[in-house]
Amino acid sequence: MDRKYLVGVVLVAVSAVIWSSAGIFTRGVAADAWAVIFWRGVAAAGFTLAYLMLRGVLAKEIRQFTGPSLLISVLGASGTAAFIPAFKLSSVANVAVIWAAAPFLAAALAWIFLRERPATRVVLASAATFGGVLILAWGSLRSGSVIGDLLALWMTLMMSSVFVVYRRWPETPAGFPTVMASLFLLPFAYAFTDVASMPANEIWILVAFGAVFSMASVLMFEGARRIPSAEVALIGTLETPLAFVLAFLILGEVPLNATLIGGAIIFVSVVWAQGRAFKE
Repeated sequence: MDRKYLVGVVLVAVSAVIWSSAGIFTRGVAADAWAVIFWRGVAAAGFTLAYLMLRGVLAKEIRQFTGPSLLISVLGASGTAAFIPAFKLSSVANVAVIWAAAPFLAAALAWIFLRERPATRVVLASAATFGGVLILAWGSLRSGSVIGDLLALWMTLMMSSVFVVYRRWPETPAGFPTVMASLFLLPFAYAFTDVASMPANEIWILVAFGAVFSMASVLMFEGARRIPSAEVALIGTLETPLAFVLAFLILGEVPLNATLIGGAIIFVSVVWAQGRAFKE
């Protein structure tokens, strides 16, 4: 068994489970997108810095904040700036469906920039995932906002690019670039909205969102250093059906039959694609 590969799979899978709650946090408050970005960013940066200090690696990661780390921070900030308003302008289902296209974008970027050819199993699973995406799209994309869907697509492209950067420079730290990605957005958020006008109960919700975001980001990027870019994105599509379930249970978004069928296809594809992780 390839222990490094298996650890990477587990880290990314756990991060996907956590990420599936993002739409619930965003749609669960009345605050506008920039207010969500601000308070989530403050909390995420604070929690991640505390985590790095407790591990005793903050100074080391700051010293390692070179070209690749800066690139990851910029890509991450750009993705977050699109990710939050996408949920405000479109449905949780639409954003989750578009995110499921990440394996194809990551595989294409890795092939273009790294000449990394995905395994046959991953290609076949990605094709099956695409079929699941088409079924989901048929049932849900018609109800979404075009602008929100485009923002979700941009977020997917940015995160796929981050996976490729980590694959190219696996020694790049996962924590401090996440902190900087959050901090980069704070001046913009402060300029575009009145961050002090939010009710206290919503601020606490966004603080919890920041903690969740911090944990999920670190786990995902740690995993991205251990397995191929296309597989990181493929495992990440587990978030899609999970997001549907949470949207149904908490927001009352009733999934269509197409949603259930497409989500099942995605789940099966991801599990099958990772079968080699458990072989001797």
